[in-house]
Amino acid sequence: MAASDSVSSRSAAQLKTPKGTRDWVGRDLLLRDRIFQAASDVFKRHGGVPLDTPVFELRSVLSEKYGEDSRLIYNVEDQGGELCSLRYDLTVPFARWLAMHSNIKQIKRYQIAKVYRRDQPAIARGRLREFYQCDFDIAGNYDPMIPDAEIIRIIFEVFRALDLDVVVKINHRRILDGMFAVAGVPQERLRAISSAVDKLDKATWDDVKKEMVEEKGLSNDVADRVGAYVRRSGTMKETLEALRSNQDLVANEDIKAGIADMELLLRYVDAMGVADIISFDLSLARGLDYYTGLIYEVVLKSNGGKPSQVGSVAAGGRYDGLVGMYGKRPVPCVGLSFGVDRVFTILDAQQNKKASELESEVDVYIMAAGGKGFDGLLPERMAVATQLWDAGLRAEFFAKVKPKMIQQFNAAEKIPVAVILGEEELAAGQVRVKDARAGDGGEVEKNRGELVNRGELVERVRQMLSGVTIK
Repeated sequence: MAASDSVSSRSAAQLKTPKGTRDWVGRDLLLRDRIFQAASDVFKRHGGVPLDTPVFELRSVLSEKYGEDSRLIYNVEDQGGELCSLRYDLTVPFARWLAMHSNIKQIKRYQIAKVYRRDQPAIARGRLREFYQCDFDIAGNYDPMIPDAEIIRIIFEVFRALDLDVVVKINHRRILDGMFAVAGVPQERLRAISSAVDKLDKATWDDVKKEMVEEKGLSNDVADRVGAYVRRSGTMKETLEALRSNQDLVANEDIKAGIADMELLLRYVDAMGVADIISFDLSLARGLDYYTGLIYEVVLKSNGGKPSQVGSVAAGGRYDGLVGMYGKRPVPCVGLSFGVDRVFTILDAQQNKKASELESEVDVYIMAAGGKGFDGLLPERMAVATQLWDAGLRAEFFAKVKPKMIQQFNAAEKIPVAVILGEEELAAGQVRVKDARAGDGGEVEKNRGELVNRGELVERVRQMLSGVTIK
């Protein structure tokens, strides 16, 4: 082997994407586009307006918005006197945009874009450092809990469109903070204890209690009281009744206000037909500092009692104070973010793997048949393909002047419709149309399909694709 070949081989072997990133190609991109389309269709149906923001923001815009997670922000070196960071989510940039446009009183906005986090990646579970978020937010002054209920309805509609059954776990930040206060958690430790409690979906109570006592400085008695309150979940009715039955809790003003919100929410989600997908989980905390009211996290329904390894597939909440951090004008907001890559991981696992990730999605394959002296009918195949393309149909033909029949049959094996050209048929202004999935080359020859006039080809192909039987 030549020295240059050896160097080239080593270089190729060392090439890789950075940790927590991946290349997207072929069928994976098509599946991801399906997720984007399902979400954006729902967003538009609910009056959403699209927004796009820069991939990096001034560091001052992002700082002090994410609590302990701020350590995961990617900082960019000083460029032209500005300190910038890659966006951590799409919510804070939206809040910055709202603060810059004081003329906007109400808006429903959606955005699908990449975000960046210096997290420990686990690609098999859909956890990356560069990944897509798909956000919908309702901003402005509305009567209480109406936008919050609509957000839950949107969650239901998006996952219904993707044929996924989910549970929306909800809680209220004021109820959570009130329970901590009643339990005896000092005010300055509320966020730290909240962050620890939020791990109860992945860790045991003993582990969470150990963190609160040994790392966060809480006493054993206070930690036990916290545990007695937060380790409860159920339907909205069940959990509201449990809260109302505890006199110590209902005496707290934050809890009282939170219960009033949740009672309103229950009425509205009942009216929207989505109350049965909700679990009121008092351990749900959501670690981000900017949440002020309702918070929620979406998980797949358990499969035979086995929890999903992917984790939450969407999350969000109410953040009424965030926009006001950038100016004098507070704007109440509630929103959600879909974890596109996690949803992709789930849908990808459900699909039957194709032979190649590079296979395209084609409706029609154009083939040519002939005997001795056959010239391949390449211009004629091109003309038929052009006719189908002009009609918006996805069509291909074998890119060879004189392709063999077996090559064409193999290429058309997984394509719904075949158009077969022959010299005699073309002379009569006709082609043959048939189901290309009927079998191998021999079977195709036994059933060469239906003769169709060229002028009727597009209509007949569309009928076949929609399931109309060929006689």
